[in-house]
Amino acid sequence: MAVIRPLRPRRPGADRRSGKAARALVETHLEDLVVITGFSGAGKSTALNAFEDAGYFCVDNLPPEMIRSLVELFVHKGSKVERAAVVSDVRGGVYFEALRAVVDDLDALGLNHQLLFLEAAEQALVNRYKETRRRHPMAPEGSVAAGVASERAVLAPLRSRADVVIDTTGMSAAALRAKIAVEFLPSKTPGHLALTFMSFGFKHGPPREEDLAFDVRFLANPHYESELRELTGRDAAVVEFIAHDGRLEEFYERLHALLDFLLPQYAAEGKAHLVIAIGCTGGRHRSVAIAEHLAERYSDHDGIDVAVAHRDIDKHPPRA
Repeated sequence: MAVIRPLRPRRPGADRRSGKAARALVETHLEDLVVITGFSGAGKSTALNAFEDAGYFCVDNLPPEMIRSLVELFVHKGSKVERAAVVSDVRGGVYFEALRAVVDDLDALGLNHQLLFLEAAEQALVNRYKETRRRHPMAPEGSVAAGVASERAVLAPLRSRADVVIDTTGMSAAALRAKIAVEFLPSKTPGHLALTFMSFGFKHGPPREEDLAFDVRFLANPHYESELRELTGRDAAVVEFIAHDGRLEEFYERLHALLDFLLPQYAAEGKAHLVIAIGCTGGRHRSVAIAEHLAERYSDHDGIDVAVAHRDIDKHPPRA
């Protein structure tokens, strides 16, 4: 039997089901805490990723007693965490009685929190485990169906305590992320995309974090012009040199059309981060100019936050 330790002395009369927010007993920067639980295979990892992309401090597979310790840190005077989400489920072992007690403690503290419960039809859960070929945590040596049945029995009391229940049967990962945005993130727009245009030099190695990469070494290289070598793609003279033969304009015509098609597709699919890398030889001239151009072009697009990064711009070329 788990030992239940209250986080703080409870305030008499605090009633979570009354519909009235309890007055907070502690001073804290924490504005929202979401506890995510539910069936194995129902999408808890996808849900946690959605909160992480929204700027929440996130922890996966946290036993209930460690939720207590984490909340202790959150309400500490020096903590700057404003929003947090944690996943706690049957992987934590002795579980549900402790988790219910933790929820009671959060009620008593008056902290703004929500319990999200994810579920799905039994066959959907079985199919997902078959696709991933992973063992069910409640039936490591038995059938997935048996594990789902065992889990359903122990989850029932906690489900009744949930603030939001989402049935993910037939729901794609993108649809679940959009549902969470609607239920929990009213200030966030589903499909919001953080887009980074990154310049780099092939001579310094390929980038590691790119989603798409374009090689622009076919364009005229300012490196071989002594008056341009020490400049970068941020300088007008360099841009003018790269564009002098018309190929840059032709490249933009095709690249703009491609990105105008791709970016809304990625956003609709639920992708939160996209890195588009532009590579030239040294990463100081052609790639920088193009990354700057693209960042400016897409900076005013709705639903897109644009950033630009120049990995190798400070790596000066050797003097001739």
